[in-house]
Amino acid sequence: VVLQAVFNLLIPDHAADAFSPPRPAPRGAGDALLERLLGGLGRWDAEHFLFIAERGYLLEHNCAFLPLFPLSLRALCWLLPCPGSLQPRGRLLLCAALLNALLSALAAAALLGLGRAVLRRPRQAFLAALLFSLSPAGVFMAAAYSESLFALLAFSAMWRLERGQSWLGALLFSLASGARANGLVNAGFLLYSRARSFALQLQAGSAPRRQLPLLWKRVPSLAFSAALMCAGVFLPFALFQYFAYLRFCGPGTGPARDIPEALLQLARDKGYRVAGVGGDKPPWCSQRFPVVYSYIQDTYWNVGFLRYFELRQIPNFLLALPVTLLGSWAAWTYVSTNPRHCLTLGLERGKSEERGKARDGFCGPAAFVYVVHATALLVFGFFCMHVQVLTRFLGSSSPILYWFAAHLLQEHEPLLWSTGTDNPTSGKPLLGKSPSPCGKGSSDNPVVRLLLNWRLMTPLGKSILGFFLGYWLLGLILHCNFLPWT
Repeated sequence: VVLQAVFNLLIPDHAADAFSPPRPAPRGAGDALLERLLGGLGRWDAEHFLFIAERGYLLEHNCAFLPLFPLSLRALCWLLPCPGSLQPRGRLLLCAALLNALLSALAAAALLGLGRAVLRRPRQAFLAALLFSLSPAGVFMAAAYSESLFALLAFSAMWRLERGQSWLGALLFSLASGARANGLVNAGFLLYSRARSFALQLQAGSAPRRQLPLLWKRVPSLAFSAALMCAGVFLPFALFQYFAYLRFCGPGTGPARDIPEALLQLARDKGYRVAGVGGDKPPWCSQRFPVVYSYIQDTYWNVGFLRYFELRQIPNFLLALPVTLLGSWAAWTYVSTNPRHCLTLGLERGKSEERGKARDGFCGPAAFVYVVHATALLVFGFFCMHVQVLTRFLGSSSPILYWFAAHLLQEHEPLLWSTGTDNPTSGKPLLGKSPSPCGKGSSDNPVVRLLLNWRLMTPLGKSILGFFLGYWLLGLILHCNFLPWT
């Protein structure tokens, strides 16, 4: 937050062709101060979220942004005793900074719990949670975006599912799909969890044959519960599409008398469709299944399969190259390590699992579904989206980016191999290293240790931390000044 304020002060804002609704000049010193301190958190898509939180879904293309985060912002502003002299934007900026500071910390804690449950290596899970705190998508975790909220809900849902709390996990996944549309993909976790549980019960060697018919009789109830949970995941998204239909397609969609003339003029200049203003119905209203989300992505932002594959987009593909390589490397590493497990979709109990000695860590069998999820998001994002959003798309949706980076650091970085010995290379004590065993009673932080001993790190370790820290810092510099970092 401090750095974005400094960069926002030192670097002039770029005149980007982005949504920028008209707003009145600051009323007093409080509004001017908040704009100087927190204005960098209100750039690019944050303008949409702040506008929705203040005025609701007034413009058609605002409907690409789902309502859970704007509603949370509005609720927090209602609860916090903000000075009445502040304008709505100032209050919303302050609430967004406070809310996302809390949500991103809770998301890191949820990722830590999930990592302990899946990886079964506490130090690797801890390192992954620290890397999440230095995420290359870090600016979006702090800005008025829905990434922190979505990460918290998604990681918490996955964690609850790992602990066998299927219905609570389904509820959290349902809330996540009210924050971001890619939350719909998380229904796959629920389906896979039920399918794997049933498949492992069928393979249980201790189960008498007479119990097999009883297991098969459970198939309808399992299928019904899985369908019910998946329907719950899809429900918030479907309800929002219905709300948009009533808002923009139904008769008498709401009076337009409270809309400022400056905003109406902006809509006329940019071609925005305004709710409650007369005119032809949008084309999507006549579709058999009227989905405003896909219409907006197609019409306003030209999102679609291979549409971004143009020569002029090469810089954006270069921006997405590190996360693309890391995600692809993660998938290849897992598949090459566990070919049979992947071919059987993880539904076959391995011999090591039967003996209770299944592999731990990133390459363990429990990570399979997360690798599939991350790979599906990576492929979809690379071929069907504006590729520059791929870093924040994966960074807020999948734990694999952090688990695999932690795995590589622990496997290839000698500075992390021991917990209580001096550096074997130079014979000098490691900086940032606690002498107490296993970090007990100490503040031993592996990321800090690596940074303090940067010269002793391997090229791979420098590349991974360089990517995380470099994008973390570059995002603050560019995004907060309306430069191309969206």
